[in-house]
Amino acid sequence: MSTKTESQAARGPWEAALDLLRSWDPAWAATCEKMSTNPWRGSVLAPKMVELVSLGLNAACTNLNPEGTRRHIRGALSAGATRDEILHVIKCAAVMSIHSCSLGAPILLEEARAAGKQAAAKSGVPTPACDQMKSMGQWNTAWDPFFQLDPQWTDQFMATGAGIYGSGILPPKEMELLSIAFDASFTHMYSPGTRRHIQNALKAGASMEEVMEVLKLCVVQGVQACNLAVPMLAEELRLRETPVRD
Repeated sequence: MSTKTESQAARGPWEAALDLLRSWDPAWAATCEKMSTNPWRGSVLAPKMVELVSLGLNAACTNLNPEGTRRHIRGALSAGATRDEILHVIKCAAVMSIHSCSLGAPILLEEARAAGKQAAAKSGVPTPACDQMKSMGQWNTAWDPFFQLDPQWTDQFMATGAGIYGSGILPPKEMELLSIAFDASFTHMYSPGTRRHIQNALKAGASMEEVMEVLKLCVVQGVQACNLAVPMLAEELRLRETPVRD
């Protein structure tokens, strides 16, 4: 397993906000730093995987944190990640937006039935990507509602997503651990996907400790509140101390 550099372990998810916190509230800063850098200091996940998961959490379409995304791209490169591995995580961070349809399409069908409406028949539309996924046993029944509503677009999306998940760039276990992070993130909290990917991760050989480490990284993401707001507070305090000139 790769070794962690002292700088990686010392900073983890933190920006310069940590230095300000140390000067303002050293006791709380020390406890928060110890908790939030734990995954970087431990050995449950390799450093590259810690950085890739953290990159996914920051780049996710439910988060879009530019500073954290750049920080963890740098961390992943330093830990030995390739361009293709990093790009793979970014692609995954984009297509998780399908959960808008996973959530909304069943509700639309239920409410339409209650209102006496029925979707127009879409028979005869070619859906080669969906057909291939079904034949391979990779079709998720949660996709049935939006397939029913718009099979052509669903096939276009599945052609986009299947290329990512079937690329083999990340091993199946790592792919499932990354997917757990996306779904369990506090900016998403998509419970059906979290359960499904935990099941798949365990089947792919992940340990309970590895899954828990991913969940810890989701919690660690909370320090982005400090990275965002502490420098703002410092700036506003400085402005109040600066005399206004006529």
